[in-house]
Amino acid sequence: MGLTAAIIGLAVLVMIHEAGHFFAARAVGMTPRKFYLGFGPPIVKKTRGGVEYGIGSVPLGGYVKIPGMNRPSPGDLAATLPVEQRERLRPELALLDSAIDRGDDAAALAAVAELRRELGESRFLQELEWSLAPDAYWRQTTWRRLVAIFAGPAVNLVFAFLLFTGLFVVATTRDTNVIGQVLAKSPAAAAGLRNGDRVLGIGGRPVQPKDIPARIRATGGRPFRVLVDRGGRRVAIGPLRAKPTQGAYRIGIAIESRTGAGESVPAAARDSVKLTWDVTAGTVAGLGHLAVGRDTDQVSSSVGIVRVSAQAWRSGLRDFLFVLGLISLALGLLNLLPVLPLDGGHIVIALVEKLRGRTFQQAVYMRYTVVGLMLFAVLMYFGLRNDLFGGGG
Repeated sequence: MGLTAAIIGLAVLVMIHEAGHFFAARAVGMTPRKFYLGFGPPIVKKTRGGVEYGIGSVPLGGYVKIPGMNRPSPGDLAATLPVEQRERLRPELALLDSAIDRGDDAAALAAVAELRRELGESRFLQELEWSLAPDAYWRQTTWRRLVAIFAGPAVNLVFAFLLFTGLFVVATTRDTNVIGQVLAKSPAAAAGLRNGDRVLGIGGRPVQPKDIPARIRATGGRPFRVLVDRGGRRVAIGPLRAKPTQGAYRIGIAIESRTGAGESVPAAARDSVKLTWDVTAGTVAGLGHLAVGRDTDQVSSSVGIVRVSAQAWRSGLRDFLFVLGLISLALGLLNLLPVLPLDGGHIVIALVEKLRGRTFQQAVYMRYTVVGLMLFAVLMYFGLRNDLFGGGG
């Protein structure tokens, strides 16, 4: 049941992301041609109002096909054909390229129709035809393009904020200074820390419950003592040293948190904003660490995401919804990375094209996309390595 709930939860997040693109594009005058959950050959599809809706056979992600994401250029279609077909259809391709070069859309569409008789239906012909349509993305003003593209991540960010707010209204989780678990063979166990100890100070300084993990990490492996309240007596434990585990210094304790009454809507909204900001700052910092080769053991793939979601489901609905909110927030933030084919890459391209006063050719998009795919390959390697074999490979 946990696995099913995790997959359904991810599908919902993908669906609302793509729905953001879909409805925003329609609102600013572009009619998407496809709306799919998943990739690959469709399991089921239905065309309605000129839009093909379907579910792909590979249950990862989804997409909305907005027509004409880049301006057609002479030679684009020819480059996709085998040499024999290219030579055989040289006159027809020349007519198409000439029409595209002089901006004669009617003649270009007529050339596409003629080539379809020779080549049959193909994805390349279909996308070329869409790029010649009046509502093609590349023809739109910059603000319309930005609205259509930014709407996907924005929906995920808003969904996370509303979900967190709702959870804070229903109940809140309060930090405590009580040790709920001491891991066997950990520095904490070796030093003599026990379940039920109340942590009062670390390294000779008083500590608030929410600051305990950060204060331990800040020791950087240097010896320190932990002051605890044990049955009404103050006891200094140590010295002990934190060990690097999963990218941070830890001593092997779990601090209890307790669920209490919910907050008012304004207070819940404030806490939701703070949580969203903290996660955003942490994500940005984490990406910066990855850029210099640090914390690669913190990257996770879809395998790990599903696993964590399934575990949260088994812990309870509130935990599951909280994790779902974190995933939605991460999905929105990562989609804003300034590389293609992510939404952030399209935003950058739209702004640069506005500054230069004309659109790029398809070849530029393709070269920029290669950079993004290389980044994906590296992140996928680290994610699968961590999820399947542990952070050490």
